[in-house]
Formats: sequence, C-alpha cells, structure tokens
Amino acid sequence: MKRTILAIAAILAFCPVGLTQEEPKEPDAYELAEKETERLQRLLKLDDGQAFYVDSILQSNYIGLMESMKKLQKSRVSNSDIYMNERDAWMQKTYDAYKLVFTDEQWAAYLKSGGAREQKARDKRKAAMQAALSKTKKK
Repeated sequence: MKRTILAIAAILAFCPVGLTQEEPKEPDAYELAEKETERLQRLLKLDDGQAFYVDSILQSNYIGLMESMKKLQKSRVSNSDIYMNERDAWMQKTYDAYKLVFTDEQWAAYLKSGGAREQKARDKRKAAMQAALSKTKKK
C-alpha cells in the first residue's frame, strides 16, 4: 500500500503541466489499478482470475478514496490527520479484500513485501488517534 501511495505521489509530482497554467491532470484510478495489479501479478504469480479480482478491488477502492478526498477538500477540512484516517480506512479495505483473493503462500509473500509493515503503520496511527480521543474525553 505504501508503494501505491508513493506511486500516486510520483504520478502527481511528474504530471506534465502546460504553459497555459492548466490544472495538472489527476491520475486515473483505472491506470493506477492496472499498474498495481501488474506489479502484484508479477510479485505473487497471480492467476488471471485473481488478477481480475485484484484489479476490480483496486479500481473500486481508488475511486472511493479519490471521491472521499474530494469531499474532504470541498468541506475545507484542514486537519491532515482526518485525510490520513480516511486513506487508512480505504487501504484497510483493500488489505482485507486481498486476504480473500490470495492463497496462503501469496498472502505470506505479500506481507513480506511490505503489506505487514503498512498494516503495522496503520494500526499505530489508529492507536495514536484513539489515545488522543480518549485523552480529550477525560478532560
């Protein structure tokens, strides 16, 4: 997932900008999903059926994530923790869906390739947010 976020950031950073001050083109969820599916298919040796499911999961979740972020921006949310929490929720959905698609060996390889580290980081952020919430409720 961290690689996915880094891929999105890289795409945003290198979007070609015209001379007429046009807004940079937003990365296409379908393209991002296709690239990540290809990466996972190579890494985990997914069969065609698994690749189809992974691509469908990623397309759906990328679109949902982008829509959620746009809603937060339109609401003029300025707290970065809220954006991170929303991103983590969508990444958790993807993680949970992968569990259903991958075999035990593929799941182990996925965790070893960074999935476990990303899950640990999400859990740590979630625990920190809950601790902060409980601290404010005690006051």
